[in-house]
Amino acid sequence: MSLDAVLSRIDDQLPVALDRLMGLLRIPSISTDPAFAQPCLEAADWLVADLQSIGATAEKRATPGHPMVVGHIDGPGPHLLFYGHYDVQPVDPLALWNSDPFDPKLEDTPNGKVIRGRGSSDDKGQLMTFVEACRAYIDVHGALPCRITFFFEGEEESGSPSLIPFMKENAEELNADIALICDTSMVAPGVPSIASQLRGMLKDEFTIHGPRIDLHSGHYGGPGLNPLRELSRIVASFHDDTGRVAVDGFYDGVHEVPEDLLRQWENCGFNEKEYLNSVGYTRPHGEEGYSTLVQQWARPTLEINGLWGGYQGAGSKTVIPAEAHCKLTCRLVGDMEPDDLRKKIRAHVAAQLAPDARVTWNSDLEGAPAAVMNTTRPEFEKARQALSDEWNREAVFCGMGGSIPIAGFFKEILGLDAMLIGFANEDDAIHSPNEKYNVESFHKGIRSWARVLDTLGS
Repeated sequence: MSLDAVLSRIDDQLPVALDRLMGLLRIPSISTDPAFAQPCLEAADWLVADLQSIGATAEKRATPGHPMVVGHIDGPGPHLLFYGHYDVQPVDPLALWNSDPFDPKLEDTPNGKVIRGRGSSDDKGQLMTFVEACRAYIDVHGALPCRITFFFEGEEESGSPSLIPFMKENAEELNADIALICDTSMVAPGVPSIASQLRGMLKDEFTIHGPRIDLHSGHYGGPGLNPLRELSRIVASFHDDTGRVAVDGFYDGVHEVPEDLLRQWENCGFNEKEYLNSVGYTRPHGEEGYSTLVQQWARPTLEINGLWGGYQGAGSKTVIPAEAHCKLTCRLVGDMEPDDLRKKIRAHVAAQLAPDARVTWNSDLEGAPAAVMNTTRPEFEKARQALSDEWNREAVFCGMGGSIPIAGFFKEILGLDAMLIGFANEDDAIHSPNEKYNVESFHKGIRSWARVLDTLGS
């Protein structure tokens, strides 16, 4: 059987594929820090060379920020656009890493062998599962069963400022029958998953201003308005005692999960206790009346991501600070509209301000609505069956708590439906110290993509 030969090739070449991945992981392509601009260029060059090695016409494309990588391979079947990103998150706090984040290693753990290093799961390891599947298919057959466009971004972890202009300028070249994205996780270990909906994202940041300058707390403590205390009161006003967001109109556009979909989610293999215990929680702390899974996939949130102000150094400094700062993000679902929600949150903060306090907002932060995939397309069922065959477990359609704006941009700009298939696990510690990717995820991810390519091209 032709597919069996491809799968055997993947098994035989796994050590070489792991070595290639290690080479990519050694490049510290941190997109948000200008000090790492050169490594980002090196990662793009590495990918161009690797795509060329399997016969793709590939090149690095300049943007105002980090470059895109675009490659093409012809094939007789449908045209697939595969997206991944080569940039990674910063590694801070470095002291919490058990090894150099850019000196990747294979480690034995109680749950099997893992690839340890920044980007191993998000997203270099995932990106390379697809490339390695293409490599194996070409090695065996000399060609792919589908026409492929590879589209690799270098700014996903820093807000993708160059993405939309690039897609608009190159829409004709990037057009395809369907987009494939490998930047997601499985709903539970060993349970292959296709994301059918993604929460959107809204970011904002504000500063509470009080006195003209920092003040001596002995002179002004008492009569003076303290911006840190003001900020604490405002932050506390964002939620009520049941965990619901208390911003007027926050839930406009939010829909309840249909009963049939809810039943599917309840039987998808998700273990709430293990999910919470793995990060030190004993129970859920979110919106009352909704399970952890529904909270994660289908309910909106308002989270405080950073609070600071006043003296941050060693010892004590007795001041009332002139300013206090807050970063927040919201996850959006349903028909929630980012710009409309931003106005409501800002109105809520303005209404809470005490006399002598004023607020300013960061005007440069983005938002993106939620995305729902068209799972009625035949490609989704073909892929679901291919994943089920590889993992010997029924693949599931699931939601995702995170936000992957590219899926919405594919629809908005290119008119493409997107199919999100990823092999990460919830304990991969993406964005955190000691990030890892299971060798099983990498190996079976390659085999999975080979099966998907084969069935989509048949």
